[in-house]
Amino acid sequence: MRASEIITNTIHFVQARLKAAEGGHDWWHTHRVRTNALLIAQSEQVDPFIIELAALLHDIADSKFHHGDEEIGPQTAQHFLTSLGVESVVVDHVVNIIRFISFKGGHNEDGFHSPELAVVQDADRLDALGAIGIARAFNYGGYKGRSLYDPDIPPNLQMTKEEYKNSAAPTINHFYEKLLLLKDKMNTETGRRLAEDRHRFMQAYLDQFYKEWNREDTNE
Repeated sequence: MRASEIITNTIHFVQARLKAAEGGHDWWHTHRVRTNALLIAQSEQVDPFIIELAALLHDIADSKFHHGDEEIGPQTAQHFLTSLGVESVVVDHVVNIIRFISFKGGHNEDGFHSPELAVVQDADRLDALGAIGIARAFNYGGYKGRSLYDPDIPPNLQMTKEEYKNSAAPTINHFYEKLLLLKDKMNTETGRRLAEDRHRFMQAYLDQFYKEWNREDTNE
């Protein structure tokens, strides 16, 4: 099967699997990550075929929606790609990207690194920043029934991986526990450049949020 056919089959597979997904982790999230990954890849020495497959399959079975099972995503991708006859070296690389891409509270396990992982990871992190990142954060918070903000529950910046996975804190806390940290964790020059603007937007949003919360935006 030609590379273009594999990509087309993968798109159809992902669209079908994510048809009823939560809005922050649906097909359109995958589409944006794929687009950003291919953009970043233009300035890097990487394999675009691996980049595109990994971007398309990176959230095919996110552990957040599968009882914390961190292997269901890699396994799903492996079975699918193998069924298409993709060569094993490509399958293994894509599966490792999926396995190691997540933020995990900043506790990323060592054990696998590649230029392709760096690109797809940056693309995924970009979608957690800026206006879309804000929308995704509150969409997921609503999905999980979390409060918007509680001044009596401060962000926890020293969470373990398990604490991060099981956190039910207000959505605003997530900005400090993850989103505002991403800018300095970007791997590529293009990723860092794109992250800067989105990071500033989030900071401006938070400034406005607190003004409205504390009624500092009114003269009454």
